[in-house]
Formats: sequence, C-alpha cells, structure tokens
Amino acid sequence: MAQSLLLVGHPGIGKTTIIKKVARSLGPRAGGFYTEEIRGPGGRHGFRLVTLDGEQVTFAHKDFRDPRFPRVGRYGVDVAALDRVGVKALQRAMQEGKLIIVDEIGTMELYSTAFQETLLQAILGSHHVIGTIMAKPHPETDAIKLLAPVTILEVNRMTRDEMPARVLRWISRLK
Repeated sequence: MAQSLLLVGHPGIGKTTIIKKVARSLGPRAGGFYTEEIRGPGGRHGFRLVTLDGEQVTFAHKDFRDPRFPRVGRYGVDVAALDRVGVKALQRAMQEGKLIIVDEIGTMELYSTAFQETLLQAILGSHHVIGTIMAKPHPETDAIKLLAPVTILEVNRMTRDEMPARVLRWISRLK
C-alpha cells in the first residue's frame, strides 16, 4: 500500500501555497489539481480549480444560483465541473503512475461522489497522494485522516515556511 501525506490547517494559513510550491518542484512527476480563490471587489467571489496540466474551471462561485448546485456558505458548487476537470485530472494521474496532488479535500469537493471514490482509490491503492484537508471536523474527512496509509502534518504560522521542504523530503523517502 502506498503512503499519503495530508496537510491540515486553518483557512488562509498557506496550505495551497505549499502545495503549489511542491507541485512546481515535482514538475511532470505529479498530476492532479489545486484550488485558487477568485477575488474581486469586496473580497472572495469563488474558487477556481487548476489542474497541473493547466486546465482551469470555476467550480464554486457566489453567483452560481442554479438550484441544482449545492451551497456551501455563500457559494454555489458546480459538482459537474469538479467531476469533469478535477476528478479527471486525478484519474489521469493515477493511470500515468504520477504522484497525486489534491488541494483540497473539503466540504465543496465532498459533494462529488466521483471525487470521494477516486480519492479513496488513490489513497488505498498503489498511489502516493499529497494533499490538503480541512481542519474542521466532518465525518468524511475525519475518516480519511484515520486511514492507515495517511500521515497528517499541521500547517501553522510556525511550520508553514519550512513545510514545502519538509514535504519534498517526505516524498524523497517514498519507495
């Protein structure tokens, strides 16, 4: 069974920044996705999913008002966009034997059954996963944190600057 490393920390602490630095260092050896905030006048408007191949899609936005879109706070979540771009990026990385990057495992992403299934296949299969996971208690994320092949590292103000190097050292020890 492969090993996985998940970063946990409060929103805005720098988890995505760490993941982006690690992904940049790994280059073509990694596949998957990270999320970025969409900011505008008045603050955050939504979230964009960006694959390591460069594909982008807005998957959560305050202007998504379609009743088919589940809501997380003030954001409507386009689960189909997550499946079409994010889940496909994870599946492609698995097929190509790459180290899998997933940012983030959170409430919005968990609305996708395909995301949950693909993530568990990766973690419990022969794939190494580096990701971020929400700190707040949630039945699904709490269960993922307890899986045998998962190592959890906490990101906080004291650890965030050293964390990219720490994650890369962890990766270098993988078999």
